[in-house]
Amino acid sequence: MQTRRSMLASIVALPLLPETFGERSLPFAARLSKAAREQIGVTRTYDAAYVRLSYPMGDVDRSTGVCTDVIIRAYRDAYDVDLQKLVHEDMRTAFADYPDIWGLSRPDRNIDHRRVPNLERYFERQGADLPLPTTLDGWRPGDLYTMRLGGRLPHIGIVSDKRTSAGHPYVIHNIGGGTQEEDILGTFDDERRFRFETTG
Repeated sequence: MQTRRSMLASIVALPLLPETFGERSLPFAARLSKAAREQIGVTRTYDAAYVRLSYPMGDVDRSTGVCTDVIIRAYRDAYDVDLQKLVHEDMRTAFADYPDIWGLSRPDRNIDHRRVPNLERYFERQGADLPLPTTLDGWRPGDLYTMRLGGRLPHIGIVSDKRTSAGHPYVIHNIGGGTQEEDILGTFDDERRFRFETTG
């Protein structure tokens, strides 16, 4: 007959349950970076076509997407945080505070969260905008990086928890050829930095 002491010992020896002590125990930056990196090889193309999405948690097929989809999917996968819903609800209450670029008169839950200027404004409204670091190695994993390609085309990515040989982080993004992890910090116009931390 098993003694109480041996029963306790066997319980202590059990492996830790992954859903309790696995990915959800990772630090914020590592967890977000992992969720973004797992899109590499899955999202292989870039397609900016307007698509009617389900709501909430709507998405196009993961084989394609735009730069914002990397961020949206990473927050969903890592934290069950749905930027489609968050942005839509915020725009419903403060539509006039969002960029007037596309000539819309009301929010559109199919596309608003997939536009970089809207995400930038949402993050600003959440107090998540930060000053640029003085050096490239000052970027922190989990930061959100935005810029303007050619001075005009908005783009966004997630600052990685992996660093280049020069000591600064890579960025995980989709700039045209699917999700990639690349050395792009400091190479584009109008760079901005946000940090939208969450728990879950």
